[in-house]
Amino acid sequence: MSDTVCVPTRAPNIGRVRTFRIRQVAIPTEHGSWSFLLEPLIAGLVIAYSIGGVWIAVMTVGAFLCRQPLKVLVADRMGRSNADRARAALAFFLLYASIFTIGVVGTVIVSGSQPLLPFALVLPLIGFQIFNDVSRRGRQLAPELCGAVSISASIAAIAIADGLPLAVAGSLWGVFVLRLIPSVLYVRNRLLLEKGKDHSRIIPALAHFAALIITCFLAYYGLIPILATFAMLVLLGRSLTGLAPGRKKKRAMQIGVLEIAYGAMTVLAVVAGHFLGF
Repeated sequence: MSDTVCVPTRAPNIGRVRTFRIRQVAIPTEHGSWSFLLEPLIAGLVIAYSIGGVWIAVMTVGAFLCRQPLKVLVADRMGRSNADRARAALAFFLLYASIFTIGVVGTVIVSGSQPLLPFALVLPLIGFQIFNDVSRRGRQLAPELCGAVSISASIAAIAIADGLPLAVAGSLWGVFVLRLIPSVLYVRNRLLLEKGKDHSRIIPALAHFAALIITCFLAYYGLIPILATFAMLVLLGRSLTGLAPGRKKKRAMQIGVLEIAYGAMTVLAVVAGHFLGF
C-alpha cells in the first residue's frame, strides 16, 4: 500500500497532480537525528528504569516528532503552497503535540517536576533550533549542535526521575553530549572530504580529544563508568583514521550506518560499565 497522496490541482486548464509522501510529513528525514534521540533514551531507561522515566521517554519522542510536521507547515507557508500537505502536517503536529503533553503530565504526576529541569535548561537551545528550522537553516552546524545537546537531556531527566544524584544525572548527560558533538563535526567533515570539498581534520580531532579528557575526569571521580572512556577512545580513533588521506572512501549511507554502530557501542559501554561497576 503506497503512502503517496495525489492531490489534483483546482485549475482545469492545467490538469497537473501534486503528490506528497506521508512519511515526508510525518517522520524526520534526517536519519542521524534518530541516533540523537535513541542513544540517551535507551541508555537512560536501562540504567535508571522507572515509570517516570517511561513518561519522560513518551514526552521526548513526542517533542522530537513534532519538528518534522512543523517544518513542513512553515515550508508550505501554512498552506499557501500546498494546502493538502499543510493539513496533513497540522494533523500530525497536533497528534505529536498530544503525545508530548501526555508525557509531560505523566512525568509530573509520577515523578514531580524536578525531572523536567534538564529540559528547562536547554529551552534557549530548543528555541534557537526552531528559529533556524523556520528560517530554513536547520541543517547548519550551530542548530545541529544545539539539537544534540537538547535532546540528550532525556538521560539526565530519566536519571533524576529514578532518584540518582544530580551530579550523576548531569554526568550521564555529558557523556552523550561528548559523544554527539564531536561526531557531528566528524561526519560533516567526512562528507565534505568524500565530496572533494574543503574540510578540517583538526577540529574533529580536537573535539574528540577534549571529549576523551573530560570523560576521563568524570570517570576518575566516579560519576560515569570507566568503560565510557573506552568508547570515547574508539571514537577518537575513528575520527583520526576516517579523515586520514589513506582512508577507505565511503558513501554517505555507509558513513551513517557506521555512526549508528558507534552509537550502539557507546550505549553498550555506558550501560555495561554501570552494571559491572567499571
